[in-house]
Amino acid sequence: MDVIHTALWVSDIDRTIEYYTEGLGLEHNWEFTSDGVRNVYLGGAHGELQCKYDPDGEYETGGGGGVDHIAIGVESTDEAFEQLIEREDPPVHEPPTTLEQISRRVAFVEDPDGYVVELVERLD
Repeated sequence: MDVIHTALWVSDIDRTIEYYTEGLGLEHNWEFTSDGVRNVYLGGAHGELQCKYDPDGEYETGGGGGVDHIAIGVESTDEAFEQLIEREDPPVHEPPTTLEQISRRVAFVEDPDGYVVELVERLD
C-alpha cells in the first residue's frame, strides 16, 4: 500500500497553488471541480496534496481536524527555507536544524492557511 494524498481545505486556491508550486517547487498535477468544490492536486512522484476550495462553503483551515503538519521532501532545507522566506515570508515555527539521530535537516513554516509544513532533507 502507498499513501496517495492528504486533503486540505484552503481559503484561497490560487494563493495556495502559488505557495506550493512557486515557493516549494511541487508540480500542479491535475484538478477537477465537483459540486462547486475545486480540487487541485499538487505533488511529485511519491504523493500529492489535494487542496479543496469551496468559495461558498464554510470550513476550518489551519491544522483543524487533527492535522499536525505536512512533510515535504526537499534537496536542501536551507535553500528551500530561504526561498520561502524571500517569496512568501511565512510564519516560522522552527528554522533549519539538523536532527543527527535520524540524519535529517528540517525546518517548520506555515502555509497561507496556517498549516504547518515541515521541510525535510535526507542527509544520508
